[in-house]
Amino acid sequence: MKMIKVIVVFMWFTLSCCLEAQTIDLNGQLIANDEVEGLHILNKTAAKYTISNDDGSFVIPAKVSDTLVISGVKYQLEEVIITASIIELGEFNVQLKEKVNELNEVVVGKILTGNLESDLENSEAEPKINFYDLGIPGFTGKPLTQNERKLFDADAGDMVGLVGGTYGGGPSLNLNKFLNTISGRTKKLKAIVELDNRSSCIERLRRDYESYIFEKDTLAENLHNEFFLFCQEDARFLNLCKENNDLELLEFLLAKLEIYQENRTSVIKE
Repeated sequence: MKMIKVIVVFMWFTLSCCLEAQTIDLNGQLIANDEVEGLHILNKTAAKYTISNDDGSFVIPAKVSDTLVISGVKYQLEEVIITASIIELGEFNVQLKEKVNELNEVVVGKILTGNLESDLENSEAEPKINFYDLGIPGFTGKPLTQNERKLFDADAGDMVGLVGGTYGGGPSLNLNKFLNTISGRTKKLKAIVELDNRSSCIERLRRDYESYIFEKDTLAENLHNEFFLFCQEDARFLNLCKENNDLELLEFLLAKLEIYQENRTSVIKE
């Protein structure tokens, strides 16, 4: 009986040692009230990292005692130390906390001091809100699309001097922007946003000019879409769309239609 207990203890000790030394692919799940796609998960111990999927799931290699750091623009930095039970289960969840910007003390009410500059500041005039003075994020221009918001989150801030800080109070590294840059996610999002802009411009051109362009042209209707895609591939196309000059755009389309027809004639003859 004593020998059996010794064997059991030995097996348990061996199994524990194996679990501690074993590196496996852990399945993680980020949980939050907002978007959880594109957040960075860094294994500081093993120098491995990955990016979360649109549902917040991710896979990263780790072993017992490894430290994982989860970072994102909208959320507080989270650290997770991998335990033997997590390794045994092969999966774990992380609840994220949103960053909250605290405002300085605000005095409510009119205060007249006799000083013209001070009294003007306390008048009922309503200047435009400066979000940055308030210490909160904001945007007063055209609302961003979903892909533009993703790009802004991935590429926000300077590479040095935004996130974290050194113990000596010197410059710090924007970890989120750095990881998005080296992983290629920022470059990919820029390409997606450019494609969105091209597609949006094409839709507007078709809506405004399609009937006029083809009014005296014999191009078959089933080739109209191909023609507009041909226009979209021109290097000048996106800049012309941004300038929003209807006359130049119309001249551009008519010139491209002539080239497109010549190309089709050459292909048919061959």
